Amino acid sequence: MSKPFDYSKWDNIELSDDEDDVHPNIDKESWFRMKHRSRVEREEREEADKKKIHEEMAKANLRIKEIKKILSKSTNTNEDSDSDDDLEDLDGLRAELQSLEQSNSDHQDKLDAYEKNKKWNVDNMSTVAASNAAIAKFQQPQPEPEATNSVSVSMLSYHEFTEKYADVVEEFMAIESLDRSKEFLIQKGDILLQENASNYLLLASLEDEMNGFHEKMKLVARQSQIISNIAELAKSLQRHPGNVIVPFFQRLDNKELYDGFMDGVNQFIKRIEVRAVEKRKEIDEERAREAKEHGAASEDAVDISTIPLEERLGPGGLDPMEVFESLPESMQLAFESREKEQLEAALGAMTPDEASYHMQRCIDSGLWNA
Repeated sequence: MSKPFDYSKWDNIELSDDEDDVHPNIDKESWFRMKHRSRVEREEREEADKKKIHEEMAKANLRIKEIKKILSKSTNTNEDSDSDDDLEDLDGLRAELQSLEQSNSDHQDKLDAYEKNKKWNVDNMSTVAASNAAIAKFQQPQPEPEATNSVSVSMLSYHEFTEKYADVVEEFMAIESLDRSKEFLIQKGDILLQENASNYLLLASLEDEMNGFHEKMKLVARQSQIISNIAELAKSLQRHPGNVIVPFFQRLDNKELYDGFMDGVNQFIKRIEVRAVEKRKEIDEERAREAKEHGAASEDAVDISTIPLEERLGPGGLDPMEVFESLPESMQLAFESREKEQLEAALGAMTPDEASYHMQRCIDSGLWNA
């Protein structure tokens, strides 16, 4: 006997032209367009979230595969080893493996919930087969090793790295919880455990201190030291940095080791504070030197504020004085120093969207020629 057709899916069919919920005073066509647009936007958000989940699960699967390979090799070659460091490292890997598997399980539950609660409509009912095929394809094991991705990230220049991964580093910078920092590093360690990420954190902490964001600087400094300490621990144990993330955070559970870590953080903060003062002094001296060299007070100097507004507007119709005053201090200092490298460093410490916004305003006001 053939299996009866499952009509339960029909319960979730969604119609944009359903007239039952249209108020008599509302134009029906406008209502339909609004409902359709709302549905499309919701589906786009869901698809973006599912894509992100798939990517994170794929990366986690690669890491799981690598950890299992390491554990298997260790079991076969070091059965008689009783080194505390080796045992701690293996315990850390097992804990990381469990965390990754639990994370994948949670992600799969979310994907299942999306599929179960999916609303069917005229736009997607004809694409179900393709959607299911994509899910089936995703579940196949990925052949590329994680090391390839880590190597490709490490080969990026600082500018390329910030363009591609600034948002990841910025997100890590803002994490206050140590547990959340650990989970984020497990997921994004191939990006964050790189020299470029360490340099980004260092420059960000210095810029925050120079701009008066002292409390923010202290958090960024701590996150910077987490990265540095993991790198040092990996070097001392001759392990890949990704393999000592969990052991490092396990050590912080020991009060004595945690206090030692925080002492290092506080020393780093003091160095940032001192360097910020020195940097400010260097900038002031450079300003004075350039003012003298270029004869800022000479009769030939033109005060831009004396030029009528309509005459000083840039090609995009913006006032250069107004734009300059709205720039972050790091960009103002870069323009005043006339050093391209300093401007690049200031932009590199921002998110791509923020850097693009400020540079476009500089172009529109004539402060910068595109």
